[in-house]
Amino acid sequence: MRVEIKTIFCATDISDFSNHAVSWGIALAQEFSAKLYVCHVVDFPTSITYGDGPIFFVDQQSQAISNANYQLKQLVGDKKVEWEPLVTIGHAGDELSRLAKEKGADLAISATHGRSGLKRLILGSVTERLMRTLHCPLLIVRGPEHNLNILSEQGLRFNKILVGCDFSEYSALAFQHGLSLAQEFQSELHLVHVMEPPVYMDMFKISVEYGEDLQVDLQTQIKDKLQKMVPTEAFNWCTPQTVLLDGPSHEELIRYAKINKMDLIVLGVRGQGVVERLFIGSTTDRVVRQTPCPALSVCMPE
Repeated sequence: MRVEIKTIFCATDISDFSNHAVSWGIALAQEFSAKLYVCHVVDFPTSITYGDGPIFFVDQQSQAISNANYQLKQLVGDKKVEWEPLVTIGHAGDELSRLAKEKGADLAISATHGRSGLKRLILGSVTERLMRTLHCPLLIVRGPEHNLNILSEQGLRFNKILVGCDFSEYSALAFQHGLSLAQEFQSELHLVHVMEPPVYMDMFKISVEYGEDLQVDLQTQIKDKLQKMVPTEAFNWCTPQTVLLDGPSHEELIRYAKINKMDLIVLGVRGQGVVERLFIGSTTDRVVRQTPCPALSVCMPE
């Protein structure tokens, strides 16, 4: 099932690093012939300190909005894309989520510094919050030095896409988006499951015997379940690879992505917390923070 992307919402704080997300927004909007919204939120409790006092608050608002609109127009320049700037005032996380829903965004984009941790996300803790509050998938990108083979002057290419699969409804939705993008870009599709034996008793009809026979039987059933996720027609344009890993979920996903030079990781995210089982605790956060490639977090719609 193809996932339509008609409206793309791109967040930037107008820093050099964050502005890289705008390049992704332009490239994806061109790829899907989508409408692009480039959004900046002015946090006035902070920005008012640059003035002489509350008496200048209204003037500061107007000046900040005018400056932001100018900079957004400079960022997009003469690129051939249908787009609109959005500048608002308030709390960044709340405003971005509200505007994305208001504009009916099918995809949102934000940037992160990665290894410096969630507190150093380019929008503060905003990207972490957006992962759980947006009604649409969020593409989290890194700096340009990480994505030279994906985003270039020749256009955007996802040659290899990894989808984390734990058979929950959250990862099923992530799989739909990963499959759709793989079809759009004619990508290799890697379906990866991290082994966690305690959660399988209710999921599979496995042997009551213990030991090596149980392990082999379990692996066979999991691989079969992964393969059955792929629609028959998808085999006309790709040969999905099913992979089983064993170890801490985030470490195994990151290691596999690095070794196999993935261009995109797609993960499911619950509304107010990360997916349990495969994505225990802060697994998705850790993957986003440490993987060198972009990550697409997919949250269940409201």
